[in-house]
Amino acid sequence: MKLLIIRHADPDYEADSLTKQGWREAELLSERICKMDIQKFYVSPLGRAKDTASLTLKKMHREAQECQWLREFSPGIHRPDKEGVSISWDWLPQDWTRVEDFYNRLAWREHEVMREGKVAEEYEWVTASLDGLLAQHGYEREGNYYRVVKGNMDTIVFFCHFGLECVLLSHLLGISPMVLWHGICAAPSSVTTVVTEERRQGIASWRMGCFGDTSHLWVANEQPSFSARFCECFENAQERHD
Repeated sequence: MKLLIIRHADPDYEADSLTKQGWREAELLSERICKMDIQKFYVSPLGRAKDTASLTLKKMHREAQECQWLREFSPGIHRPDKEGVSISWDWLPQDWTRVEDFYNRLAWREHEVMREGKVAEEYEWVTASLDGLLAQHGYEREGNYYRVVKGNMDTIVFFCHFGLECVLLSHLLGISPMVLWHGICAAPSSVTTVVTEERRQGIASWRMGCFGDTSHLWVANEQPSFSARFCECFENAQERHD
């Protein structure tokens, strides 16, 4: 079984839609996905994800099932360095890296800031929902692997968001989401591929074959948009700092 986790195209956050560049990205993405044999589409309820999916679905004459748990992962926390509420995965590196538990796939959720923001509860809801969906497709969670009830080579697609994508990957691969939130970056409209491996009959694990692929943009001579990244060098005034 194969999962394609697709981040929405370049966002217009204020309108919860896409920028002009985002619509171009979504079009190029649709040309790629419509050539595939897709068993099922699932989409976030947020506009920027639904707009990204819309071009692919229209070309393929398909519909996507809307899932509340695919919305952006954004429990509020009080970040150590600033006033007000921030999303749970937006920390400065000099703060989160000094907490050794943040590197642990279980202990990260026990930090007082995460407890205050009820981040673990949101994480459990998302991952339990993912496991429920995978069970519908024939793979039931058992400890840290999946019991194969009905093995298949189906491909299913999630149109969602970066923070949420890291939650899904952390659960499937057994990695703290803090490491993923801060150590990887999926460009808008990028495609991440995760595939089951069944080395012994009835026991499956997940392996990421490709992360954040934007080849559909490069073949059209389009560079991925900068959204979700921070400045490569502090002196780059035109790039986002915070």
